[in-house]
Amino acid sequence: MSQFLYYMESNDGFEEKLKYQNTLPLMSGPIPLLSILAMYLLFVTKLGPYLMAHRKPYNMQALVVIYNFAMVLYNVVLVIWPIVGGHIHYIYIDFCIFKKVDDFDLLHSAITYAWCFFLSKLVELIDTIFFVMRKKQRQITFLHVFHHVMVPFVVWFHNKYMPGPQALVVAVLNSSVHVFMYTYYMLSAMGPKYQKYIWWKKYMTWIQLVQFVTVFLYTSTLLLLKCPEPAITSTVFLIFSLIFMLLFANFYYKTYIKKSKQSQE
Repeated sequence: MSQFLYYMESNDGFEEKLKYQNTLPLMSGPIPLLSILAMYLLFVTKLGPYLMAHRKPYNMQALVVIYNFAMVLYNVVLVIWPIVGGHIHYIYIDFCIFKKVDDFDLLHSAITYAWCFFLSKLVELIDTIFFVMRKKQRQITFLHVFHHVMVPFVVWFHNKYMPGPQALVVAVLNSSVHVFMYTYYMLSAMGPKYQKYIWWKKYMTWIQLVQFVTVFLYTSTLLLLKCPEPAITSTVFLIFSLIFMLLFANFYYKTYIKKSKQSQE
């Protein structure tokens, strides 16, 4: 099943379209994804630090800048695609009602978009690998690792088993945030002379928090109004938005408020 199949009207050829998602890489079953996430955890927590223990940090400035620039472009595409492709215009009638998808071409595009968004969550695992190779182990926090492991799993699970157009809204919002986030990372990696352009560093956490609060309020409203969108999808997004909201709020407090208080003492 894919993101919009719940809203697809039954007709000839419907089952044939179900096969398309399973042909996409990593979507046939959970084992490939779980293997990738397990290898990621092993490398960033054990193997990577062990291999780098007696090595100097790698100078990866050019590669990091190119990677972050590519991620900015990728997320811009993920923001624009549903708008230009007609996903939002065609499917979203109003806040609480989504139009049934009876256009196979649009459905095909929606499945592809959902997979591309999932792929972006896997590519983001490279962030942590760069930290390991540059011996920036302090930046590999519980929040960082938890976020990078849980998000691709939740997105994959949603695409595979929990169809619901709510994810389109969440994906566009998340990709918009990541445009700012990777722009910040890119400028930061470009060196000291670009530091003046990232004065908004601490506001990145605020942007993340606004994202999670928005998703929490959005999915809560869908549930309270008993909208026809699948309740299980809204519930999962609500729970994870709350978890990340609390984790990022705690990070902001420890990083900016608590340290500011300590410096004033």
